[in-house]
Amino acid sequence: MIPNAKTESTLFDDLSAIVGADQVLSDDESRSLYAQDVFTKAMPTGVVIRPSTTQELADVVRTSTSAGWNVIARGGGMSYTSGYVPIKAETVTLDTSRMNRILEINTEDMYVKVEAGVTWQALYEALKPTGFRTPFWGSLSGKMATVGGGMSQNAIFWGTGQHGTAADSVIGLEVVLADGSVVATGSGAQLNAKPFFRHFGPDLTGLFTCDAGALGFKATITLRLIKQLKGRQFAAFDFKKGEDAIQAMSEVSRRGLANECFGFDPYLQAQRMKRESLASDVKAFAGVLKNSGSVLGAIKDGAKVAMAGRRYMDDVDHSVQIMIEDFTQEGADAKAKEISEIAASFNGREIENSIPKIVRANPFGPVNNMLGPEGERWVPSHVLVSHSSAVENYHATLALFDKHKAEFEKYKIETGFLYATIASNAFVLEPVFFWPDSYTEIHEHSVEADHLARLTKFPEDLAAREVVSKVRKEYADLFRDRGGVHMQLGKAYHYADGIQPETLAVIKGIKAVLDPNNQVNPGALGFGGD
Repeated sequence: MIPNAKTESTLFDDLSAIVGADQVLSDDESRSLYAQDVFTKAMPTGVVIRPSTTQELADVVRTSTSAGWNVIARGGGMSYTSGYVPIKAETVTLDTSRMNRILEINTEDMYVKVEAGVTWQALYEALKPTGFRTPFWGSLSGKMATVGGGMSQNAIFWGTGQHGTAADSVIGLEVVLADGSVVATGSGAQLNAKPFFRHFGPDLTGLFTCDAGALGFKATITLRLIKQLKGRQFAAFDFKKGEDAIQAMSEVSRRGLANECFGFDPYLQAQRMKRESLASDVKAFAGVLKNSGSVLGAIKDGAKVAMAGRRYMDDVDHSVQIMIEDFTQEGADAKAKEISEIAASFNGREIENSIPKIVRANPFGPVNNMLGPEGERWVPSHVLVSHSSAVENYHATLALFDKHKAEFEKYKIETGFLYATIASNAFVLEPVFFWPDSYTEIHEHSVEADHLARLTKFPEDLAAREVVSKVRKEYADLFRDRGGVHMQLGKAYHYADGIQPETLAVIKGIKAVLDPNNQVNPGALGFGGD
């Protein structure tokens, strides 16, 4: 049973005593903003609390759950699966942005320890002068996305092609449980050890990653360090068929040749090219020059990018963009040669490599892609599948969309694909939806003001949004039945009703021990959504 609930005013007073009155946000604007993600705006949260230390976090959680309230953690707010969207009014939302300290950079023992609210960009910039980085080093939204959020959601992109997901780079955690107790994992749980190694007894670190914040609250995260590699190369290819692009990417992945390997179908590629402005081109060009290893290299890279412009993409269909790293430039060049041979074997045509160069030189840009190039609403879905099933699952997705062709045309809903690989053993299919519809406060808060001012603000179209919601649910249903798995599970994908009953019983048992009253982000992972 939940303990005797306190009145709202008494709880807020108690929380103010912990974090300070100015860090307790109960105004309507904050309660609405912090309760919505990129796609979902439902009910407002009850109150937003902004702790600044592990101790404050623990005290806030203990006080809130003892008062009978639910508690949800929110990182940078960049997710789209209702992961931190509340399901009842009596909810405390934890804004972790003040927990933004890098606690230790240890280049002798090869780890870095940070608080959960550190952004991936801040971590990358802090490590850059040391010559080291984390194996996975951030998502494209890393300007705002946090390390804690990346652990809960299991983010991908930077370093993913060779080093896997965010969770694959973590050594240990400090996690606040529902009762306010703090649990350490990995070697950091040993009474006298540093947090230098992940596996010490059962892998509790893995338990608290990818959990959509349903099992506890990340307070600190320790990640491995690796040496920054000097050898770099870039490649890009045009494929006339999606099947060829997917198979080529899978082969590159299996051989472990690319640090990042991603692609676009013709529609998504066209959206990207329309979306960028001349001003952003100039900024990106400057980044390419700065990122080159020498003056001569800067001149060559800059000249190639400037000469290519955007016209080279006019007749490109399915593009694949690849970034390569190695200990030496010779090694990177050799990998690039092997990748070119793979692409050619699947009917790929090599094209100018401006996109991977620009993206790598500007890894954490603004999150303006939260809206379409004209101001359309945007939301992705995704699935992780095996290489051997990637092509057939690509066609299954196309078939699903074709079934809704009439509705899509009626509401001007357009779809495209992002393709990506994870390490040597997984393929990501990420269909993306665009449609004319009004944006919300989270877009106004996140998109650059000058960029937002140039966009159309479409009228609200709830009917179109409902079609997108329906098709995204059918997409999740489709891949529950086809054996797909997902990251950032949130409250959108099948987990509890998509795993074997024996496994479900174990996870439910763990949830019951850690959160007996189901107050930690209920509804996430499919637990307690009723």
